[in-house]
Amino acid sequence: MSANIREKAIRRVTLAGSAINVGLVAFKFVSGIVGGSAAMVADAVHSLSDLLTDVVVLVFVHISEKPEDADHDYGHGKYETMASAIIGMALLLVGAAICYDGVARIASAMGGHALPRPGAIALVAALLSIALKEWAYRFTARVGRRLDSPAVVANAWHHRSDALSSVGTAIGIGGAMALGSQWTVLDPIAAVIVSLLIIMQAVKQIRQSSDELLEKSLPDDVERRIKDIVLEEEGASDIHHLCTRRIGSAVAMEMHVRMPGGMTLAESHERATAIERRLRAEFGQRTHISLHVEPLKPDKGQAGTGQGR
Repeated sequence: MSANIREKAIRRVTLAGSAINVGLVAFKFVSGIVGGSAAMVADAVHSLSDLLTDVVVLVFVHISEKPEDADHDYGHGKYETMASAIIGMALLLVGAAICYDGVARIASAMGGHALPRPGAIALVAALLSIALKEWAYRFTARVGRRLDSPAVVANAWHHRSDALSSVGTAIGIGGAMALGSQWTVLDPIAAVIVSLLIIMQAVKQIRQSSDELLEKSLPDDVERRIKDIVLEEEGASDIHHLCTRRIGSAVAMEMHVRMPGGMTLAESHERATAIERRLRAEFGQRTHISLHVEPLKPDKGQAGTGQGR
């Protein structure tokens, strides 16, 4: 898939999510104020953060799709990883804010202060938010996985976190409406539980982004697959000094490969090119490959050791 087609697909799915967010932000704020629900107002703020992260995805993915230039020999893929980290931090802040507000309201209720009983319009807004945001999560995550875009997948989880937040809000509002004003504390209790789920997802997302930005190696099973592909080439008997990392949605790998010492330079180049074609067929055409060919040592025979780095 070309960079242009990929960027268009990301822009299309992100704008679809943005359209949902715009409508929900307006409706949630109105229903929260009219229905007297502080939880719904907080939910509206959460949806607003979704809208802002949509902007982050559109801007950073556009930058990440730029080809290599004089200042970026490995391309701009890290910008997409940075976008994922920013979304994760936004999730963390939103989760912490919802948790703080919920705890404060619980403390107020325990101190004898009566919490306001929300209106029906707030419950309607919460239920609508659950349905629309779960739908947005599903179509955004599907596109993100198909395009192998960490920023789009991260944005999909932001949609789901908003849906989960609305679940807590719906439980609290519904409980308060059905059980009476003495049970309005259900609203902040549910909000705190949901906020902890949001915080957990944010921490996971930030950790994944940090791993990429700090050049963490690819998983062991992926590195084993790389070795298997290399050793499929006739004459390639050993691979060592394998180094791998992600660059946004692309991967990079460096390695030393042993070939028979009697090969001509042209033959070893042809074999190395064939290995690169196999690797790009497996991991994508944007894969960065640095392959150093070494002559097979006489005392090693024809059997490779299959060592790692």
